[in-house]
Order: sequence, then C-alpha cells, then structure tokens
Amino acid sequence: MLDILLLRKDLDTAIARLETRKKPQAFLNVEAFQALESERKTLQTRTEELQAQRNQLSKQIGMLMGKGDKDGAEAAKAQVAASKVELEQSAARLEQIQAELQAMLVAVPNLPHESVPVGSDESGNVEVRRWGTPATFSFEVKDHVDVGTPLGLDFDMGVKLSGSRFTVMKGQIARLHRALSQFMLDVQTQEHGYTECYVPYAVNADSLKGTGQLPKFEGDLFAAKKGGQDGEPVPDNAALYLIPTSEVPLTNFVRDVVVAEADLPIKLTAHTPCFRSEAGSYGRDTRGMIRQHQFDKVEMVQIVHPDKSYEALEEMTRHAEAVLQKLGLPYRVMSLCTGDMGFGAAKTYDLEVWLPAQNTYREISSVSNCEAFQARRLQARFKNAQGKNELLHTLNGSGLAVGRTLVAVLENYQQADGSVVVPEVLRPYLGGVSVLAPAA
Repeated sequence: MLDILLLRKDLDTAIARLETRKKPQAFLNVEAFQALESERKTLQTRTEELQAQRNQLSKQIGMLMGKGDKDGAEAAKAQVAASKVELEQSAARLEQIQAELQAMLVAVPNLPHESVPVGSDESGNVEVRRWGTPATFSFEVKDHVDVGTPLGLDFDMGVKLSGSRFTVMKGQIARLHRALSQFMLDVQTQEHGYTECYVPYAVNADSLKGTGQLPKFEGDLFAAKKGGQDGEPVPDNAALYLIPTSEVPLTNFVRDVVVAEADLPIKLTAHTPCFRSEAGSYGRDTRGMIRQHQFDKVEMVQIVHPDKSYEALEEMTRHAEAVLQKLGLPYRVMSLCTGDMGFGAAKTYDLEVWLPAQNTYREISSVSNCEAFQARRLQARFKNAQGKNELLHTLNGSGLAVGRTLVAVLENYQQADGSVVVPEVLRPYLGGVSVLAPAA
C-alpha cells in the first residue's frame, strides 16, 4: 500500500508515475480522493478548534466557580456539552473517511522505481544480459509434452482427476521433478544463506491482504471450503485460501512485528505447491505444463533494511541465475517495464529460459523489490538507529519455478532416440542416473 502522505503532498507527481503503469482511473478515483481529503482537512481543523475551545472553557469553568459565578459556569458547561456532541460527530465521520481512504489505497499499485523502463506491455521490457548459447539439434526438436509423455508425464490423468491445467507425473519424471526441487533448496540454503521453511499451503485472508493479493485479486485465488461444526456455517472471516506462492506465508512472518535491526536481512526459502486460477489467461499456453493451476516453486524472500533493498534485488536475481547456470540452461534477464510489472512491485527482473521447441525464451523466475508497499499493509517494522520504528522493505523471487525448469530440462537435454540426458548436478539426487529413457 502506498504512503498516503505521498498522495497528500504531491498527488500530481504520484498520478504521473502511476500513469506509466496504467491509467490511474483503473486504480484511484482522483476526484473522490480529493473530495474526501478536503472534507478530512476541514473536519480536522474544526476538531482542533473545538478541542482548543473546550480546553479554554474548562479552565473558565474553574475560574468562574472559584469566583462564585454559578450562572457563568453553567453557561460555559452548556457550551462544553454542545462541543462534545459536535466532536463525537466529527470523530465518527473522520473514522468513516479514513476507512474510505484506506479502501481506495488498497486498490492502488506500487509506484515504479525511477530506474524502471517505461512501457505499456511486455514489448517495453529491456534485456539486461543473457547467459549460455542455445544448443543446435541434428534432429527435429520435440516439445516437453512429446518428450515427457513416454517418461511419465500424464496430462490425461490430470484432466480426469481435476480438470484442465492439472498434470500427473509418474516414475522417472516424478523423480526428476523432486530432484529439481531438492537441488534448488540446497543451492539457496547451502550457498546463498537462506533458511529453509515449511509453511501452510492454506492461509487466512489477513495474510493475503498483507502481501497484496486481496482484495483486488481474489478472482485469481482458490478458496478452500471449510465445513462448520455440527452443520453450522463457517463465518466469512474463517475462510482460507490456497497459496498462490509461498511468498505469502513467508513474508507474513513479520506481520505486526518490530524486528531488531541487527537481525536484518532475514532470508527465507520454501518449496511448496502454488495454486492459481489463471483468471484472464484462458486460451494461453493450453498445451503442456507452462501455465498450470497447480505447480511447484522454490521461493526466495528477503526482508531488509530500506537502504539495502536494491542491493538485495540484484543479489536475489543472481541467486536465481545460479540455479540455471548450474543446470546449463541458457537464459536472459529482463528488466520489466512499468506496464508489465506486478501490482506490488517497484522493480522486477524476469529470468527467461530458452525453450527449443518454442524457439524463444519463456519466464522461469520473477524477482521483485516491493520496497515498503507490503510492509505498510503488514505493519512490518524495525527499530532504527534513532530508536524509532521504521517500515521494512520486502523482496520475493522464484528460485525457481520447478515445473517450468522441468520443461526446460526435457527440451534442452532431449536426444534423438527420445531419451533425456540428466544435467550433471542433478545426478546425485537421482542415485547416479545419467539418462532417462522411455520404457522399451
């Protein structure tokens, strides 16, 4: 959530920065905001006047009573009583205005950092660097569906059990998928200093509000239906949602917490399934595993001092790149433009891996600095050197999306006979197996 003081001090500049994302009307009703702010200022000024008047009258009452002027004292008391009524009415209206302003603010995205390229959509993204050279093949390249199906990918069973955009893995493919997640966790914990966590896969609404998925993006979530005791309905505030990413529970570790500055940075990682309804994405990537309702991800989260967050962004991007480099998968790093960034991000790098069957790069990791946007919702703070509470900065990134990494391994390491060479770094996780081959 944005700092409302930014909008109060320089609304025009804030709107100009929001316009580089999308039109502000999509997020903020400027006229309604200005009207509420004008009323708030008037009420606050009147409230301060009434409080000062009441204080003055209270002193006068004492003085009048001391002089024996009962009539004057009673008149002053009547004025105090009248101002009390108006003060209570003003306080109630101010509380209502604050609630309306908060409701407006939760729908407004983060302001892009000044270094973010300006653009309306993904065509405005800027390539930062690339690593590796895509392999050339002496045979007709297959996509991951055709390579993986003989090895244990079962899309029909996924449809049978759950519906479209679900996949079953069996045998060699299931083992390779598990090996990838274990390898990623080992890299992030043993080489990059993250603490491995096991977190709930269903979270409450407060957790999703804290990281920005609610209320605006409820349509992208899967709600977990709970049964009440003895047939009683479950209260709305008891609803749970399946996590869209473990960024949600990990970042909420610091909700309503004041962290000691000496404990920063906090670096957390978790391997979890992720659940997304993919609202608005129907018709896109319907073949295979690129866009699933359920997929696994190894997530990285850093909670840092505000002065260190852009340094942390570069570091986390390198941490994700390290996994791709160890797997020998060609990729490029893209700086997302203002029109392609996520709701809570101030700056984002996407890592895109080379997929031979598509003859293009596809996203496999997204690393974002949210600055204080999530921390303000979470009330996640630290005690600074002056002893004052200050908002933290939060960052998150994929290290990596496991399913898409599986896709990239199948396509980049495929052989003419239908087998797949196992990247060397994964072989210890597969008991030394170096090649996955279809059953004879």
